[in-house]
Amino acid sequence: MKVTSVPVTPFAQNCSLVLDESTGHAALVDPGGDRQRILQTLEDVGGQPEKILVTHAHLDHVGLVADLADELNIPIEGPHRDDQFWIDMLAQQAQMLGLPEPRGFTPDRWLDEGDTVRVGELRFQVFHCPGHTPGHIIFHQPDEKLALVGDVLFAGSIGRTDFPRGDYQTLINAIRDKLLPLGDDTTFVPGHGPRSTFGDERRNNPFVAGT
Repeated sequence: MKVTSVPVTPFAQNCSLVLDESTGHAALVDPGGDRQRILQTLEDVGGQPEKILVTHAHLDHVGLVADLADELNIPIEGPHRDDQFWIDMLAQQAQMLGLPEPRGFTPDRWLDEGDTVRVGELRFQVFHCPGHTPGHIIFHQPDEKLALVGDVLFAGSIGRTDFPRGDYQTLINAIRDKLLPLGDDTTFVPGHGPRSTFGDERRNNPFVAGT
């Protein structure tokens, strides 16, 4: 498996391209903007896109979801249905953040705790991790010891919880009960900033240490 992340939008959101090297099939995770940069990365990596995966429905993560799904003729999987209201508010999000208003979308498949997502022959476990948004999910590949966690956890920080239907303690519980048990040696790709490991965050992240 190869995961290539490219920062997009003025918020430097990590759009990740997940490639199953054994089949050449790929998924785009959270394509929030900068279409040409994403398509160039896809061309450079050489994968055949088969789906779009969405961790949550904040605009910087979903701004190009509808357009790329149509352009590449691929389905959309995720987030959890509890983020429907954020999808319904895409126009308001664009106005608030000063970003172009995107087209709305309905996922071909809503995802929930315990679901499995396939990219080529790779299988990702889905965990529902609310707190940043109510419908936030993360994708975990146990064999590769890698997780794509969106805005739940960052290197040295955690996701904001001051948005509508965000909740600090719910987010901390998700990190403590669902992410950290995946193992200290598991690397995670956050929605913004550099990669880290759950072990590093357990030891050094002031929001997580001691949980």
